[in-house]
Amino acid sequence: METRIGLLGLFFYYFVVISTVLNIISGEVQSYWEQPFAQPYFDNSTKREVTATVGQSALLHCRVRNLGDRAVSWIRKRDLHILTVGILTYTNDQRFQSLHTEGSDEWTLRITSPQPRDSGTYECQVSTEPKISQAFRLNVVVSKAKILGNSELFIKSGSDINLTCVALQSPAPPSFIYWYKGGRVVNYSQRGGISVLTERQTKTSKLVIARAMPSDSGNYTCSPSSSDSASVVVHVINGEQPAAMQHGNSSANSVLINNRSFSHRGHGPLDRWLAYLGGSKNLILSLASTGLCWLVKSITSPLGGTGR
Repeated sequence: METRIGLLGLFFYYFVVISTVLNIISGEVQSYWEQPFAQPYFDNSTKREVTATVGQSALLHCRVRNLGDRAVSWIRKRDLHILTVGILTYTNDQRFQSLHTEGSDEWTLRITSPQPRDSGTYECQVSTEPKISQAFRLNVVVSKAKILGNSELFIKSGSDINLTCVALQSPAPPSFIYWYKGGRVVNYSQRGGISVLTERQTKTSKLVIARAMPSDSGNYTCSPSSSDSASVVVHVINGEQPAAMQHGNSSANSVLINNRSFSHRGHGPLDRWLAYLGGSKNLILSLASTGLCWLVKSITSPLGGTGR
């Protein structure tokens, strides 16, 4: 009888000890999962506003820690359209794709050949309860090249042609900037004195043709890798006084029409050449809309007539 009581007491003792240990372990496990860091959360180190150019793939990077068995979705905010869930695409527009490497925390939305209409807010959403999301802003811009100065230049034979091209609204430096004359890339070996200086960080390229000749006349085009091209027409003219001369950054130009010398100073392009001007008196034309002022001096009619 005493042996049985001893065994029951020992059994009860071990039962209490084991129950206590199990309760402690259960409490610790439950406490671990209830801690905030164990829940999915966003890594805010990723870029939240992205600018892309038309035709160049746009990438939105969403990084989720402690995802567990939850799913990550990409949603277009303007119409609440579900674009992707996990790595599956849920839209007929196959330009949208979710990129994910197994074991990583990053879920990337790639938009191939984006257009300006794709600009807007996109949400990276995690299927927790309640759901959590992070917004990303995409701006799709049209990058254009610009050749500084007028769209038509007149250069005196023997002077230098100096053209500067800038890639505007380009979120990243272009990988290259090509110069064309007509439809062909400018040929450095065709003649000496041709140089190109391209600065990727400033997105500029300078074309210099030393000692210009009439054969250098033509249409010159600047074409950056990710921008619309820009063109300028260059005329190289023989003689001491060409119809108009390139004067660097100066706004003053010399003009010769019908062997008469004119001078003008302005800040806008010359829209058209002055036609024949008769008379033998000074003529001042003020164009307030463009801020241009032309001073025409001592014009004598070739017919020998007097001014009207």
